[in-house]
Amino acid sequence: MKKLHNYVTGQWLEGNGEGVPMHDAITGEIIALSDTEGLDFAEILQYGRTKGGEVLRKMTFQERGNMLKSLALHLVKKKADFYEISYRTGATKVDSWIDIEGGFGNLFANASLRKLFPNQSYHVEGEPIDLSRGGRFMAHHIMVPKRGVGIHINAFNFPVWGMLEKCAVNWMAGVPAVVKPATNTSFLTEAVVREIIASKILPEGALQLITGSARTILDSVESQDVVTFTGSATTGQMLKAHKRIIEEAVPFTMEADSLNASVLGEDAVPGTPEFDLFIKEVRNEMTVKCGQKCTAIRRVIVPQNLVEDVQIALGNALSKVTIGDPRLKEVRMGSLVSLDQVKEVRERVQELSKTASIVFGDLDKIDVIGADAKKGAFLAPILLREDNPFKNLSVHETEAFGPVSTIMPYKNLDEAITLAQMGKGSLVSSIATNDDKIAKEYVINAASHHGRILVLNRESAEESTGHGSPLPSLVHGGPGRAGGGEEMGGVRGIKHYMQRTAIQGSPTTLTEITGIYQANAKYKEAEQHPFKYHWEDIEPGMSLKTHNRTLTDTDIINFANLTWDHFYAHTDITSLDGSIFEKRTAHGYFIIAAAAGLFVYPNKGPVAANYGLEDCRFLRPLYHNDTIYVRLTCKQKVDRDVASAEHPSGIVKWFVEVFDTDDELVALATILTMVQKKQETFVEITDEKIEECLNKLTEDTKPKWGIMTPQHMLEHLEYTYKIASGKIQDFEVATPEKILEKVHASLYNYDKFPRNTNFPMLEKDTLDTLKHPDLATAKEKFLEEREAYKTYFKENPDAKLNNLVFGEMNRYEWYLLERKHLNHHFEQFGLI
Repeated sequence: MKKLHNYVTGQWLEGNGEGVPMHDAITGEIIALSDTEGLDFAEILQYGRTKGGEVLRKMTFQERGNMLKSLALHLVKKKADFYEISYRTGATKVDSWIDIEGGFGNLFANASLRKLFPNQSYHVEGEPIDLSRGGRFMAHHIMVPKRGVGIHINAFNFPVWGMLEKCAVNWMAGVPAVVKPATNTSFLTEAVVREIIASKILPEGALQLITGSARTILDSVESQDVVTFTGSATTGQMLKAHKRIIEEAVPFTMEADSLNASVLGEDAVPGTPEFDLFIKEVRNEMTVKCGQKCTAIRRVIVPQNLVEDVQIALGNALSKVTIGDPRLKEVRMGSLVSLDQVKEVRERVQELSKTASIVFGDLDKIDVIGADAKKGAFLAPILLREDNPFKNLSVHETEAFGPVSTIMPYKNLDEAITLAQMGKGSLVSSIATNDDKIAKEYVINAASHHGRILVLNRESAEESTGHGSPLPSLVHGGPGRAGGGEEMGGVRGIKHYMQRTAIQGSPTTLTEITGIYQANAKYKEAEQHPFKYHWEDIEPGMSLKTHNRTLTDTDIINFANLTWDHFYAHTDITSLDGSIFEKRTAHGYFIIAAAAGLFVYPNKGPVAANYGLEDCRFLRPLYHNDTIYVRLTCKQKVDRDVASAEHPSGIVKWFVEVFDTDDELVALATILTMVQKKQETFVEITDEKIEECLNKLTEDTKPKWGIMTPQHMLEHLEYTYKIASGKIQDFEVATPEKILEKVHASLYNYDKFPRNTNFPMLEKDTLDTLKHPDLATAKEKFLEEREAYKTYFKENPDAKLNNLVFGEMNRYEWYLLERKHLNHHFEQFGLI
């Protein structure tokens, strides 16, 4: 029988024991054996800390984010393979979509968070703190990656999402992961990890996988590690009390199953959209993933006069749910993960039914489509009704982790809130109401017992992600029974894997440490105007002091007339009595505009655009005849992605200080500019460079890739120059319309053309018939067509011509294409 492999210490290893069988949830057949016997968990953890940790910690947030994005894009291409495997866990296509593509979505979402962090390997948190009156002693907080591993002990219900929602966060923080999925669905986790490892997108050691039992893994944890657990509260509490966890003070995050509640508002009576939304949401949460979700609705709290209506409506909705082989289109609910799980859920329902009544479903009867109900882990949806929820507490203490929910009544909103709180802590609650006062009352009073609360009504329904969907940008966790931990949560989730440290020192020293200019630090006088530098050459503290400008009465009046800002302090000097102003006062925004006029460099250069304004403050009024100067200092650099038709660039935050002639600070602001990055990838294509390259090219010159000969290459370039000069335009653009804009925008980036890219006019791996008798003639014709292209745009500078791949292009875009294209082929033949 096949054994699953563990990916540890850089290799795929089998255990040396007998192995534990994993079963197909639909057919009952054995899929593979899980075996971890013989693995050295201490060695595995240390390997992650050193091999994976050393690389990840040195990467910047931008690099880590792009790594996650690349990984997500790679996995999306392989998703069909994972769906086939996922069906064997009992999951339908919808269930699998939540797990598989939801997991990939976590990678995408966390990758985008790189924009919220500095362009360095560590984070600077919050605002600077002045610790002295003189401004020469201050403090800040930084956060650095922990030097341990994230150890993720996951549940069986989400073998892909459960791994990636945690790993995405620790990888963004710069920490490697050791993943221990639940054994009975680890075959799907293994398949995804195999693809991740094969992609080689992650540095070695960033991810290790243990596909079976790892009972002693916590014996080797250290203080820099982080342990997360998802599963039952009982198991979580046992792990949290582990001696090593306590001795080493290891952060332990627990996300346990909870008795989540959904409340029907008193206004949501039958016939309202909210009533229908509520019924639909409860049905979905009972049947999606066969109810095996830690966020599923277990308690259905409804006004006592609507209990019968809800019971009937839910019964009707559940009766339409088809159960069976999840591969079949007509099936809406698959199976539980195993026969053991069926047995456990049945036992829990029997406990609940000691006081509650089963009002829909039967534990001993089920109709399935395309499967054998006796061999598969099937269970029909079970709806119970507990009429005395304040007396009979089992409904607030016993969870059946399957397609099971219980209806219970409430008399007023206070009772509904109390019932929700009686779950002793939940991951999520929801309320269906179109009355915002009811929503507010419920949320404010129930929030203490829930990690997340959804308010569902007709306005939000169309775009709502639903009761049971944790989102990467939000905290996922809950108090009390739910474990008291949190997962994900955007930037907050990433910080969980970092150490926060207070740093103290002079502003100059802290500027160097944080990579962000701190007020009162020493300036680094720029050798030339800062706006002449490309993004890479700018550094925090780089500074320029401007010349002076005197603000005149005419300036103020003209600015008022230009902007229509006729506030009395600027225009009516007879009304200044009793105000804070002494004379005609300059507009605050005129001061900022005048400051810009002092520091802006007028000539075209790397600064591409003004990107925004932050933290604008006016410290005292400025009057006519006051004189000012500006100190412009680089505060911080923030990398950015560019997907549109613009050159690669980053954002520079400039600290603008406006002083009067007594060197008193009168205004300050932070302005943002978009600054282009250096183009160092391509050689500029000049007449001299072309002549140099052609002189090197002989008939014997061999390509580094592809099947072209030197003459084929030149005739190909000659043909493209005919397109560029308008001689050939009778063709259809080959690039599909839906991606044309993205492809067109790629002209502006500094990425090389991929090797072996196929030209649309040629069949793959086929050479065109040569048109010229020899290479010398081909060189001559190539130069003639290049001159024709240059002449065309000299005479028609505003012309736009179609290209086979990039669509309509202007003169500048043809220049960009020529540079990329000739670099590609000249490099192909070793000419540059």
